Amino acid sequence: MSTMQPFLMFQGGHAETAMDLYVSLFDDGEILDVTRWQKGEQGAEGSIKLARFRVAGQSVLASDSPVKHAFDFTPSWSFFVDCTSSEEQERLCAELSEGGKVLMPLDDYGFSKRFAWVADRFGVSWQLNLA
Repeated sequence: MSTMQPFLMFQGGHAETAMDLYVSLFDDGEILDVTRWQKGEQGAEGSIKLARFRVAGQSVLASDSPVKHAFDFTPSWSFFVDCTSSEEQERLCAELSEGGKVLMPLDDYGFSKRFAWVADRFGVSWQLNLA
């Protein structure tokens, strides 16, 4: 059977820093495995060739791209997180938007009594909903 999971491709060697942040924000956060670029390979030695981590029950792949692209992350794709408390939602909103930007501030938007949409400092987009 085929499987599917999110894959985050970072430019500039940010995969490890981003993974460290993400796993620190969630109780079940864990880096599951890491393969690094080796000397003589296409990527920068020691950067992330392929890694897998888990946050909020979701397994995610990440890599430091050895190829420079004219594109990066876009808010049209995001992680949607159903928060278990307003405190968790406020903490995630504050920590994920630090150095990034708030796309929709924490508020009542009708479709949700309490919702925020932020892009973190790496450009990854997060929708934070209070279930």
